Amino acid sequence: MAGVTDRDFRLIVRRIGGVGVVSMEFISARAIVGGHKRALQLMHYSDEERPLSIQIYGSDVDTMVEAARYVEELEPDICDINMGCPANKVLKGCAGAALMGDLELAERMIARVRRVLSIPLTVKFRLGLDDRRQTYLELGRISEANGAAAVTMHARTAKQMYSGVADWSHIARLKEAVAIPVIGNGDVRQPDDAVRMLRQTGCDGVMIARGATTNPWIFKQIEATLSGGRVPQPTLEDRRDLILGHFRRVAERESSKFALHKLRKFTGWYTHGLPGGRKLRHQINQLPDVGSFLQAVEAFFTELLDTEAAA
Repeated sequence: MAGVTDRDFRLIVRRIGGVGVVSMEFISARAIVGGHKRALQLMHYSDEERPLSIQIYGSDVDTMVEAARYVEELEPDICDINMGCPANKVLKGCAGAALMGDLELAERMIARVRRVLSIPLTVKFRLGLDDRRQTYLELGRISEANGAAAVTMHARTAKQMYSGVADWSHIARLKEAVAIPVIGNGDVRQPDDAVRMLRQTGCDGVMIARGATTNPWIFKQIEATLSGGRVPQPTLEDRRDLILGHFRRVAERESSKFALHKLRKFTGWYTHGLPGGRKLRHQINQLPDVGSFLQAVEAFFTELLDTEAAA
């Protein structure tokens, strides 16, 4: 969730409610150890976000250990090692899901990082590199044997990226193979999806990533579904206030060029399924600055609310 689960978005879902642990976007161990300003800024958080996990990735064990020491000093609730990212630039650096193809390196990394932490360590991974190299059971057992408190698995291979359908049956197999908690991930887009995953796999928790970008209310909705309560549905006013509030915070803090890029990305998610959303997404690609962008989004919701009131 690079570029997505920043402090603003973490606070959005935390304030809506229903979410358990929130996770930072993954951060390069090399960038942390090298003191890169942007990476260190990304690691800032507030107590309101707790419980919170800081997620790191890398290919060099010594560098990962030093990064974990830095994470420990920040006192989050969890440190997570990402061994599941399928992005080519991460795989080429022998990090992320590439570690599923080198279990000896993965084990050394988990063992040594665990030794320098007093907080819980978790490991996130996929099924494997591809269908022929599904190593998730081995990596799950390695994680458990070397002190991981829990594992999270996205039920696709790295080769699949985000295509096809996540095969939850593998989450059930992993749950049978290890005694530590297993968190399932993949294709949870509606509240009922989370309930089905829990029931079908027996997993201990559900991690939601892309599903939260189009619906930040999903955690609250899942909480209500599990408790048998009324599932809250956001109104147009709720959506307007959330979107404009988020966008204004981004605009206040970021440079115009970076803010425009981020706002365009989030607009694509936030307007998913809304009448006229495609037209707005096309319009904002032509806008030159943040001010005109915010005006366009506000006008979009004013028109929607006027139409709703007249109906």
